[in-house]
Amino acid sequence: MTATTAIEITGLTKSYGDTEVLRGVDLTVPTGTVFALLGSNGAGKTTLVRILSTLLRADSGTASVDGHDVTGQPEDVRGSISLTGQFAAVDDILTGRENLELVARLRRLRDARGIATALLARFGLSDAGGRRAGTYSGGMRRRLDLAMSLAGDPPVLFLDEPTTGLDPQGRIEVWKSVRELADRGTTVLLTTQYLEEAEQLADRIAILHEGRVIASGTLAELRALFPPATVEYVERQPTLEAIFLAIVGDHDNHARHDDAVR
Repeated sequence: MTATTAIEITGLTKSYGDTEVLRGVDLTVPTGTVFALLGSNGAGKTTLVRILSTLLRADSGTASVDGHDVTGQPEDVRGSISLTGQFAAVDDILTGRENLELVARLRRLRDARGIATALLARFGLSDAGGRRAGTYSGGMRRRLDLAMSLAGDPPVLFLDEPTTGLDPQGRIEVWKSVRELADRGTTVLLTTQYLEEAEQLADRIAILHEGRVIASGTLAELRALFPPATVEYVERQPTLEAIFLAIVGDHDNHARHDDAVR
């Protein structure tokens, strides 16, 4: 484990009864990067995040987060991380500011009000800070959830399927926030099923399949695993918009011609 490595995993295994969920996972996540962990349902993504966040114990192997062993130093690990699950952990009755101040107080941070003010501004929620969170859009709720996760500036953030259930605009808002986190030096481990999300956000990508990491690298490195692209010509059908514009344009041309003849 070095200063340039935020997460180090070696030979991690986990079974539930006779079902092997993780079968020797090896992974290194550089500090200050967005690292996307891709995999279908049942691949073991959430189990891995639960182990790294000390919510679950591995059967064998080792894992360190921010220099702390997840088994031997769980309290130190919990002090270095924040975890955001698939659904926003936001109290709808409280305002955005009250949600943030509550989290700051639970973490025993000084100046909870000042922390809330700074986080509302950082995530573009200052104007909505006095409104109940239940009135927020999906994207705003998720941004508030991210802001709550960042109270205390943990160096490592786990995002488990962060855009589940969001509309396209909400997803774009979350992507922007995640990218800004990495730009500020936060290490983000992102689990997702959305390939576009990984393409947009990740500095490095790992593919988890049937409990093992079967590929890992930058997007360019993963693309290099495939043969060079071939050029094919495919018949392209016009869109309804193109048809509409062509018909309207043709109709207008005929009308102008008839007026000229008259």
